[in-house]
Amino acid sequence: MSREKFGYYALKLTGICIIVFVLQMLFSNFTSLFVLNARAFPEVWRFITAIFLHGSLVHLLYNMFALALFGSILEKIIGSRKFLIVFFVSGIFANIIGVNFYSSSLGASGAIFGVLGALVIIRPMMVVWAFGMPMPMFIAGILWVVGDLIGIFVPSDVANIAHLAGMALGLVFGILFRDWGEKRAEQQKIVLNEKAMRQWEDNYLE
Repeated sequence: MSREKFGYYALKLTGICIIVFVLQMLFSNFTSLFVLNARAFPEVWRFITAIFLHGSLVHLLYNMFALALFGSILEKIIGSRKFLIVFFVSGIFANIIGVNFYSSSLGASGAIFGVLGALVIIRPMMVVWAFGMPMPMFIAGILWVVGDLIGIFVPSDVANIAHLAGMALGLVFGILFRDWGEKRAEQQKIVLNEKAMRQWEDNYLE
C-alpha cells in the first residue's frame, strides 16, 4: 500500500489564516460576520470561521508559529487526512464549549491545542522549545494545561476553557492515532542490508 502524500496542510492553513487577517484589517465589518458569539447557534458556520480569525498581529504570529511547526510535525507522523481531522474537530469542539463561557471569541488556539494534545500522546518524549527552555513534549503539555487552568481564575481576554477543551480532545485523538503513527514511523525507517554494505566496502574501500 502506498504511503499517503504529505499535503503541507498545516502550512496551507497558516497561509489561509494570514489572508483572513489581512481581510480583517481591510474591511471593518469582516470580523463581526464570522466571529464566534451568541449568534453561532443559528449561524453555525461561525464555529468554523472563527478558527481563522485573530484579534491582533501578535495573536496571529503566536498561533501561526505553533500551527506551522507543531502542525507540520503531527501531519508528517499521522498523515494529512488525520491531521485535518484533529485540527478541525478540535477547533470546532473548543468553540462549542467556549461559546457557553465567553460572549465572543476567535482564533485557531483551540484547534492548535488539539494538535498539541495529540503530539503529547503520540510523541511524548520529543524535545521541544517551550517556556524558554528545551523539554519533553509531555512536560510542555502539562505546563500549558496548568497555565490555562490558572488562567481561568485570572481575568483576561484569553479563552482558557476553549484551549483546555481543544487539548482534551487532542489527547483523545492521540490515543486513537498513536499505534497507527508508530507503525508509520517504523515504515519510514531506513533499513540497511548488512551483507550488501560489507560487499560495497570490500569492493570500493580496499
